[in-house]
Amino acid sequence: MTIVPSGDARPATGPTDQGVGPLLRAWRVRRRVSQLELALRADSSARHISFVETGRSRPSEEMVLRLAEHLDVPVRERNALLLAAGYAPHYPETPLDDPALDALRAGMERLIQGYEPYPAVVVDAMYNVQAANRGILMLLDGIPDHLLAPPLNAMRLTLHPEGLAPRIRNLREWRGHLLAQMERQIALHRSEPLRKLYEEVAAYPVRRETVPEGAPGSAEPAEPVPFFALPLQVEHEGRVLSFISSISTFNTPMDVTVAELAIETFLPADPATIKYLQSLLP
Repeated sequence: MTIVPSGDARPATGPTDQGVGPLLRAWRVRRRVSQLELALRADSSARHISFVETGRSRPSEEMVLRLAEHLDVPVRERNALLLAAGYAPHYPETPLDDPALDALRAGMERLIQGYEPYPAVVVDAMYNVQAANRGILMLLDGIPDHLLAPPLNAMRLTLHPEGLAPRIRNLREWRGHLLAQMERQIALHRSEPLRKLYEEVAAYPVRRETVPEGAPGSAEPAEPVPFFALPLQVEHEGRVLSFISSISTFNTPMDVTVAELAIETFLPADPATIKYLQSLLP
């Protein structure tokens, strides 16, 4: 497994020239929390929250961080709130190849290597691939070089008509799942680069012949699949492999880079997939 530098692909945050008050109010509205409820959580008063949101009161650095925590604001956006309030960023953004993250990289390597022969991948906030194990590389066999050039992007690889898309048996369902996932990330991070990536991959044509009538992923599937257990069904060497994906993030990250990393693992969904992968990657 190799850590793959992906360049500067940091998602842009929203503008800070409007002041911290409107930004905090936007997060509170997004979280559907009243001023009174937020005040109770943050050991403050509804009056003070109102004054902060309208710009009549400047919150302390501690108050900005406290409100951000209770509103579950992403780490990068917490820095943006601090800047808008006139304070320095609180959370560092350490490059993934920095020696300070040696232990993190080693841990991720052991984790995804230990998951072999099943596929596992590490991506950042822009879905750029930072690490992948042999199970993932097996699925990418035969993908054109232009899609494998850095920065390797998981969404492009999956949905591009020259990527994995023609091999995915339930493409329409899986595509819908991925696009919905990106929509949630865009709403959370307000990232213009991520929105542009979404618009790009959403515009890729979906070849009708990749989704046979009556097969999983057709317009009217024979058996509806629960969203929480939607399988990825992908062809490989004349076989159909089925996986259930799971995404893990780091608990209470104190660094922007770490906060935006996600480890996606693909669990075999049937005995045939298990048997095939174990024979292929002993």
